[in-house]
Amino acid sequence: MAPALAHWDLAVIGAGPAGAAAALGALRADASLRVALLDRADFPRDKACGDGVAPHVLDLLAEAGVTGLVDDRVPVERLRLGRDGLTAERRMARPAWVVPRRVLDARLVDAAVAAGARLLRHRVRGLRQHTDAVVLDEEVSAAVVVGADGAHSAVRRALGLPRGPLALALRGYAPVAPGRRGAQVIEFGTRHQPSYAWSFDRGDGHANVGYGEVLRADRPAPTRAQLFERLEALLPGAAEGGRDWVGHHLPLSTARWCPPAGRVLLAGDAAGLVNPLTGEGIYYAVATGIAAGRAAAAALHDGRPERAGQWHARATRRILLPHLRHTALAARLARSPRVIEAGLRACAADQRVFDGLVELGLARGRLTPAVAFGLGRALVVPTRPTSRLREPA
Repeated sequence: MAPALAHWDLAVIGAGPAGAAAALGALRADASLRVALLDRADFPRDKACGDGVAPHVLDLLAEAGVTGLVDDRVPVERLRLGRDGLTAERRMARPAWVVPRRVLDARLVDAAVAAGARLLRHRVRGLRQHTDAVVLDEEVSAAVVVGADGAHSAVRRALGLPRGPLALALRGYAPVAPGRRGAQVIEFGTRHQPSYAWSFDRGDGHANVGYGEVLRADRPAPTRAQLFERLEALLPGAAEGGRDWVGHHLPLSTARWCPPAGRVLLAGDAAGLVNPLTGEGIYYAVATGIAAGRAAAAALHDGRPERAGQWHARATRRILLPHLRHTALAARLARSPRVIEAGLRACAADQRVFDGLVELGLARGRLTPAVAFGLGRALVVPTRPTSRLREPA
């Protein structure tokens, strides 16, 4: 006789920010739900990422009952953007944080477990959908499943969904250079567009540093050695003394996003949601994770778990669809060096343009009239300044 399946109301596959947020969203809506949080790794564990946590992420988590997540971390108030000697630096409207995923993810998992989720170490390799449940690896059964298992999602593959455009990035930790302390620094590439190198000060003497570029069909993917070379070319010395180097893929969002219906939902990287302009994915992960958990709880409460995907799609489209269209357009425009340089000039000239582009790159912003006007005006500037541009004193 086959062993009985462990049955749950909700099974979340992947315990990163998207998965933990899904568990939190469901349990915030209904604390009586039986929620399993499955991951192949023990926590804490490292995860390749730029580690930037926008304040909007904390707003969402506070709505789900999680506060104090970064109280012991140092906020970063300034953002520096540059390309080929042209640099604009300003104070952000709200500070961000640089929190290693080894720390952030473990804290989110702890919050989900404290809320009532059960953390199980299990690598999900396949699923079968039945009329009344979803079965994972013939071991776990759930009324609703959320796939939050990252860029190479097994759940996405099982649903037969195509993968969109990808970027490739290399990340490590290195002592922060004196000229880059207290800031998030981004230097756009000049040869392999779209691309950029970064150095994000963690506030503890080290920075998250790395380089990434969009993969294209007309050129081979860069090797690890080439990624290091391009990082050094854009941010000289940033990698010196570095460690914990990890390469990773980023599944970039597009203007068209079609989430699945039914009992199986997707969130975060598994849903192909990484900002194509900046590579930021934590906001999308938390936003779509919480929405997935809430949709699952509502569908279960109504006795219609098969409608969870439909409700999740409706909620996430309302949250993200206009924004995704704007980021897709902005990413296409950013393929042009002329547009990038116009953006730098516009950011230096107008705080509203700077703030608008930060919102577009970190959360759910749009190409506002102020941003469009600022970019248009900068594009007609006949000469290109070569000095550093900063906000007025």
